[in-house]
Amino acid sequence: MPTFTPFRALALSLIALAPLAPVAARAAFPDKPLRIVVPFAPGGGTDAITRSLGIGMSEALGQPVIVDNKPGAGTIIGSEFVAKSAPDGYTLVMATFAHAVNPGLQPKLPYDTDKAFAPVALIGVSPNVLVVRADSPYKTVAELIAGAKAKPGKLTFASQGNGTSAHLAGELFKNLAKVELTHIPYRGAGPAMTDLLGGQVDMMFATASAVRPFVDSGKMRALGVTTARRSPAYASVPTLAEAGVPGYAAESWYGLYVAAKTPKDVIDQLNAAVKKAVKAPAFIKQTESEGLAVDVGAPAQLETYVRAEEVRWRKVVKDNHITTD
Repeated sequence: MPTFTPFRALALSLIALAPLAPVAARAAFPDKPLRIVVPFAPGGGTDAITRSLGIGMSEALGQPVIVDNKPGAGTIIGSEFVAKSAPDGYTLVMATFAHAVNPGLQPKLPYDTDKAFAPVALIGVSPNVLVVRADSPYKTVAELIAGAKAKPGKLTFASQGNGTSAHLAGELFKNLAKVELTHIPYRGAGPAMTDLLGGQVDMMFATASAVRPFVDSGKMRALGVTTARRSPAYASVPTLAEAGVPGYAAESWYGLYVAAKTPKDVIDQLNAAVKKAVKAPAFIKQTESEGLAVDVGAPAQLETYVRAEEVRWRKVVKDNHITTD
């Protein structure tokens, strides 16, 4: 029979406590700065929203929240970085419309969108806006549809690239309004809007934040918003469904994810921090011009929303033979 000594008693106690060590380590979360990856270049709407949100999250969590821009490949580069990061809650990605579209648009992704990420929170949704030049002959959606039907394929719409929200919003419009429009992709929203203003293209389903200065200055005319409900930022502008395209609805959105297998208690802490951050006056002011409808619920809300978006846009991509080329 082994001798029971104080040393042996201590060893047995340490063995018994070993399974609790990871829990104790996680209980300190967060004990170092966090990083939110923005899969776009600095200066855009996603970047601005994330930086504003990060300030509020930092205050709620008691740690710095750093915004890390990793643009490229239609958000895939930044998303892959987070998908393959440690599942500890310290690295997040601000996902957007492209996150739900890429599975149906890209033949082979370097991660499984449905399995590589764990949802943290849906931040909110915002409209795209159908705009034309101020001197355009089309003053309403009905007039634009009539013009498109009179000249099939002659009217053009710009976007910031194949598979972007501006592109797919236009494709959905074509399907539901039963018109032929020609898509002209650009390398970014800036060049697209420059050519719209210059008369090289006829219209654009642009993000609300991007066209706000041009609408306010009278250089562009807003004909309709793409969301199912009117946007507070464009209160006098009808939805496309109201304006003559029944059933039309398309949204831009923001949502935070971490790597899959991140502990639930860590995700819950992040979710709580987001709920506090979106109530900050600075964040509210930042989102007003974009018409962002803030709607932060449980993590499962984001997962349910994005799964439905994946299914919907996969069909649009397939039906319209859309590729990234």
